[in-house]
Amino acid sequence: QVQLVESGGDSVQAGGSLRLTCTASRGMRERDCMGWFRQAPGKEREVVGVIDNDGRPTYAVKGRFTISNDNAKNILYLQMNNLTPEDSAMYYCVSASGLACKARLWRGDATNWGQGTQVTVSS
Repeated sequence: QVQLVESGGDSVQAGGSLRLTCTASRGMRERDCMGWFRQAPGKEREVVGVIDNDGRPTYAVKGRFTISNDNAKNILYLQMNNLTPEDSAMYYCVSASGLACKARLWRGDATNWGQGTQVTVSS
């Protein structure tokens, strides 16, 4: 098990930026993947993006969000720019390991979930 702790959620105005941080209990290893999900009230959980140990991200939210990892610090980042009210949600850090872990994470099949951090964007 890997413990994941998110931080950085806040209330911002539309057009603003936030950087979310996920601190893991250990750094990413070969065949590990991590990512971000979000869930707004009354809506289904949705993937934001995932990244593998080689630092290759795949995004569902394209153009405004960037996922990166600092393995030396056991941290995964989600940089969010030009935020809109539709981005308001609880954001969760996730991880998985093994064969096809990016595809599994994309489907929500994560081994580890953080507790979430709230992002609220006002118009």
